[in-house]
Amino acid sequence: MATNPTLLVSPAAMGKIDRAAADSGIDSFGLMQAAGAHVAAVFLAHFPSARRAVVLCGPGNNGGDGHVAARLLAQSGVDVVRFGMEPKPGGDAAKARAGYSGSLQPLDHWSPENGDVIVDALFGAGLDRPVDADIAGGIERAREAKTPVIAVDLPSGLSGRTGVPTGACFSAEHTVTFAALKPGHLLMPGRVLCGDMHLCDIGIPSRLIACDEGVWRNHPGLYQAQLPSDDPSSHKYSRGHLVVFSGPLIATGAARLSAMAGLRSGGGLVTMASAPSAVMVQAAHLTAIMQRAIRDETDLADWLTDTRLSGFVIGPGFGDLDKARTFTEKLAQTGRPLVLDADGLTAFAKDAGRLGELFAGDARLVMTPHEGEFRRLFADLAADTALSKIDRARAASRMCNAVVVYKGADTVIAAPDGRAAVNADAPAWLATAGSGDVLSGIIGGLLAQGMPGFEAACAGVALHGDAANRAGRGMTAEDLSGHITLS
Repeated sequence: MATNPTLLVSPAAMGKIDRAAADSGIDSFGLMQAAGAHVAAVFLAHFPSARRAVVLCGPGNNGGDGHVAARLLAQSGVDVVRFGMEPKPGGDAAKARAGYSGSLQPLDHWSPENGDVIVDALFGAGLDRPVDADIAGGIERAREAKTPVIAVDLPSGLSGRTGVPTGACFSAEHTVTFAALKPGHLLMPGRVLCGDMHLCDIGIPSRLIACDEGVWRNHPGLYQAQLPSDDPSSHKYSRGHLVVFSGPLIATGAARLSAMAGLRSGGGLVTMASAPSAVMVQAAHLTAIMQRAIRDETDLADWLTDTRLSGFVIGPGFGDLDKARTFTEKLAQTGRPLVLDADGLTAFAKDAGRLGELFAGDARLVMTPHEGEFRRLFADLAADTALSKIDRARAASRMCNAVVVYKGADTVIAAPDGRAAVNADAPAWLATAGSGDVLSGIIGGLLAQGMPGFEAACAGVALHGDAANRAGRGMTAEDLSGHITLS
């Protein structure tokens, strides 16, 4: 028996897992009993002084979990009251309801009292529509009274697929879910609305906790085997040569952040490619990072004949959008990997499909848009509220034949082959000017060392967040590079 803490399972896929468990001979009512027991355990562990457990039960299996939890809490000496809807007859939820006699009052009869703690067992992850008016009223009363909530599977009103409320929605202090996480547990604002997550084993075998959707929580198993190794016979050129393109004289700092991150992520050499007017200001700041003056497309074409240049980053602080587009087209012709960020992305804002033409074949382009850049590049995708952030990142990835790192508190990494990962471990203080430039440099450094695009992006995002945790609250982007570690 197990849980899978790295797999993200859609509500539809979780339904298939539940059916597969039943088809294999596992007692579905036994699973419900185990689920309710975990909910009761979380209640008792975190709210031992609660005056009253207010258990809200829906008509389906989520409500059944609530009925089990209510019975166990009552047996533990907790004062329990139940509100909600009678279950559909004949199923496990009806059996659970019958197992704990007593009244089940309409939800609109509940009035908050001091010492209440709500167990929200109304609807699980499968609900993808707004809740009814009486439920919305209960949610509002709980919000006004600041009544703590323990959600069963997912706060009622929150989409398990998108992580976005469908209307009125509980905000939980704790969420208890089973077997595997759903996208809505990690995608914003769902991650905040779920509070502290409790992923519990209810007896579904690990062999059944799987699906073919190819979505994970970002974790070392996705990239660890592809990280550059320490070969005693290596030399600086065998460890990769990253090129970072600088902006103009008054906007050189972003490129320096990227370049230093590329060096710290293990690259053997990093060269800053600058306009001649910016060379002197860069020279005042750079030591281990080399320089190359690149005036125009002709200079760039000549330099790119050096096959030791193994990866590129263009966009941070670059400024000249026409030049960024021209340079990107030249870089695409080399067949070597490229990180496109900031102004490099904006250069293709009205023609994102052109990137798919330039980088046809292997997914050697990594794009790192934040929300605003994503909207400029993919306006139609961004406007489609039926899509989750994972859906949008995957569609953009296919369109551009690129690994897309859709940044944010819930960064999504998507590959053209459909693989996707959600990163949810970065600290809030990473939201500071220049941190994205550091991320581009980390990914660029890993690409230059030969890592495949999806794995380099997953590793880069993880290393970026880990560096921020090491740097601590109050860090700046300049602090990050010194805390990058591949070990």
